[in-house]
Amino acid sequence: MNTAPDAPVIDGAGTPPTKAARHALIARILGHERIHSQGELREALARHGVSTTQATLSRDLVELRATKIRSVGGTQVYAIPEAGAPGQVPPIGGGEEPLTEHTTARLARWCADLVVTAEWAGNQLVLRTPAGAAQLLASAVDDAMLPGVLGCIAGDDTVLVITRSESVAAEVAAHLLSLAGPGPHS
Repeated sequence: MNTAPDAPVIDGAGTPPTKAARHALIARILGHERIHSQGELREALARHGVSTTQATLSRDLVELRATKIRSVGGTQVYAIPEAGAPGQVPPIGGGEEPLTEHTTARLARWCADLVVTAEWAGNQLVLRTPAGAAQLLASAVDDAMLPGVLGCIAGDDTVLVITRSESVAAEVAAHLLSLAGPGPHS
């Protein structure tokens, strides 16, 4: 099997050798085991048939927002905050931070790849995507925790974003369209 030096190698355990599968496995391991170091995490991944470099693992932990927390016993262990969990809520500031402060690389990428149109009515913003892509975009919007965005609902090719006000909906629409780049977006 020919792999890049940084690519994971996954045995025949039914797990595809993709970044998304590796991230899901890391999240599952961190949710069930007390992992104190990246070395321990690499060993746990190896038990599941995943071999990865330390550099890839470090990037994965950053992308998953994994941090060390103090466990009940007082030791520090890796943990991944759940979407919408208090540890993931932006710092208190009245939601007046610029949207660019909350723009993740994932949100920028999915906007550039998936936003077809963005229109709002009142405090509701409707984003159109290619067929089957709405879940990806909605997840990225939710994960970015944009100020004033209450949540998203995704269908097949449509994301409904609920905001606190019409002005927030307009601002979020403009921001997401700017991330989508030039072109006809509505």
